[in-house]
Formats: sequence, C-alpha cells, structure tokens
Amino acid sequence: MKKVFIMIVCIPAAIFLFLLAAAPMANDRAARKTADRLAALPLPDNTELIEAVHRAGKLVGNGNGMQYFGAILIKSGLPLEELKEYYTKYAEAEWDCIVENQTGADVKVIEHTELAFQTNVAGENYYIVYSWGDHHSIFHELDLRGH
Repeated sequence: MKKVFIMIVCIPAAIFLFLLAAAPMANDRAARKTADRLAALPLPDNTELIEAVHRAGKLVGNGNGMQYFGAILIKSGLPLEELKEYYTKYAEAEWDCIVENQTGADVKVIEHTELAFQTNVAGENYYIVYSWGDHHSIFHELDLRGH
C-alpha cells in the first residue's frame, strides 16, 4: 500500500513541484535570448551598445499569459528615424526591433513590473531597441508570473 501511495501521489507531486520551480528559470532564459539576439545585431555607424535587459512575466495588457521582453540601450549620433529604418531590416515581425528615444533609466514599455537600465541615461542620444520574444513550452503555463 505504501508503494502505491508513493507511485500515485508522491512521484507526480514531486514532478509537478519540480516543473513549477523550473518554470521561472526557463522563461527567464527565453527572455534573455530575446535580449541577446538584439545585442548580437550589427550596430549602425556612430552607435555603441551600452547594455541589455530582459524580463519574463505578465508585462503589458490584461488577462493571463507569459510575455518575453528583451531590450538594448544604445547611444547613437544618428537620428531616431535613421535608427528605425536601420533596425527594420532585422525585424521578423511588427513587435521586433522597435526603436524609441530613451529618457531616464526606466523602461516605460513595461506596465506591470519595474525594469530599468543600470546606466545613467542623460542626453538626447540614447535609444532603446526592444523586441517581444516568443517561447511555447510547458513552462509557459506553469510560471505564476504569467497569471
């Protein structure tokens, strides 16, 4: 009877708890890959990469669902319109490689959690380039940050 209890209750419960604990790590890795992909893109002339950030969770909008966000902070002598045009060729979808002016360290695109660059952003020549990642796995549903 004890073996049956272990087989029916304890082992499935242990597997579920393991998956529940592993979900945030797997989803953070998916978000980090989104930022790493942006950081790996060639930079336009007169532009330098300052830092990259990422976040996984329910970040914008209503309802449930895991979202993956990656961003890089760049400093450039180019105007915003030229940077947008440059990064358009690397965008695979409309939510990829979005370029905006960055004023201050806080990432304002994120609504439901705080995310900030560590760099002191001062001046008009800082830009954020960000993408929304995609990752479907069992961890997508098991991460409590998406609910």
